[in-house]
Amino acid sequence: MASNWRNLCIDEMAQVIGGGTPKTDVTRYWNGAVPWLTPKDLANHGGRYIEHGERMLSDEGLANSSAKLLPAGAVLLTTRAPVGYVAIARRALATNQGFRSLVPRPGFVSEFLYYLLATHTEYLRRHAGGTTFQELTGSTLRTLTFRVPDEQTQLRIAAILGAFDDKIELNRRMNATLEAMARALFKSWFVDFDPVRAKMEGRWRRGQSLPGLPAHLWDLFPDRLVDSELGEIPEGWETATLGELCEKPQYGYTASAAERPVGPHFLRITDINKQPWIEWSSVPYCDITEEEARKYLLRDGDVVIARMADPGHAALVEDTPRAVFASYLIRFRPLDPTYGRFLQYWLRSPLYWELVHGRKTGSTRATLNAQMLSDLPLTVPGKGVAAAFRTIIDAWRHKVVHNVHNSSTLAALRDALLPKLLSGEIDVSALDGLADPPAQAGEVP
Repeated sequence: MASNWRNLCIDEMAQVIGGGTPKTDVTRYWNGAVPWLTPKDLANHGGRYIEHGERMLSDEGLANSSAKLLPAGAVLLTTRAPVGYVAIARRALATNQGFRSLVPRPGFVSEFLYYLLATHTEYLRRHAGGTTFQELTGSTLRTLTFRVPDEQTQLRIAAILGAFDDKIELNRRMNATLEAMARALFKSWFVDFDPVRAKMEGRWRRGQSLPGLPAHLWDLFPDRLVDSELGEIPEGWETATLGELCEKPQYGYTASAAERPVGPHFLRITDINKQPWIEWSSVPYCDITEEEARKYLLRDGDVVIARMADPGHAALVEDTPRAVFASYLIRFRPLDPTYGRFLQYWLRSPLYWELVHGRKTGSTRATLNAQMLSDLPLTVPGKGVAAAFRTIIDAWRHKVVHNVHNSSTLAALRDALLPKLLSGEIDVSALDGLADPPAQAGEVP
């Protein structure tokens, strides 16, 4: 058990190193080869390891600031705005002054320190001070004390927890690949009209398969382009507006979210912004009457679009539990479900965003309304093409949803084990089999 664990302060386990920012108006300090991170780079970072942020420093910029080159394996901890984001440097990099990073001393394991800090976020925040914003100073951080086992036990704990996170990260990467494949297919079929052009140019003949174009799809695509109000489009396809393809749009429900399950899930803008898919396990709840709920209940295939805060951001609702949607969202329900997947990826395309940016209103905060969105024009493919696209995307999205559920299960198991392992309550020798969690990640097709 934990009888041989010691109470150690951070300074005994790691060297604490701050960061810095070169002068932003000196161009030669930037766009070099040194990755440079700010707390913003960790805000939506899901994994343990990180290689770079949005910006890079030059060697001269690094030399002319208080930023330091941290080695691979350094544990990056944000200590202001906010306190408590954690990641491990996969390669040498630097940070700004919003970090106090830990370079482990001999006998201490980067991954163990990562989990130790990640599970003690509130402890770190309680020791932060400041009136304008909270900050955990380097001197305070160095004195914070934790119970820590020997190096071999640290390695075993990190391996057990890391096995869960490795599978979660694999699921995340597979989902990102599937999403990229879906967007690429949409662009090929509905923006570049590759199948039509291939037939026009004689590169695709009846009975022949091309990459992304199985032989059985040949008859679905026309062999010429014709003029339209939106430019050249495949013959037989039409132009329409989003409103013409959907039922009358519906504004969402005004209420406050509840963390405990008092009613249906309550979908908000923040819930559709996190990922290209909705993680319903993290969506809060809403206390709403049955009569009110009937008006706002979501079902698979509904499209929700943000009208404020992040106007234009959209999601197609899938794998839906009992849920309603918030007032900053507008629901569009396709008249023909065959076109749901087509609309899903049209709403993620540059074509859509170019239209949206030209229609936002508001001097202090950009907004959209249902009429503006209803009037957005688009090229509508034939129903056979839309159905073929839906069949392909359905298979990929089902894998995405499976991976999300798998990751949620793994995360729950990891989070249940984490505090018990890091307190010594559970003897790691009793958990050797958990170094390889039983739940399997999906496979990229």
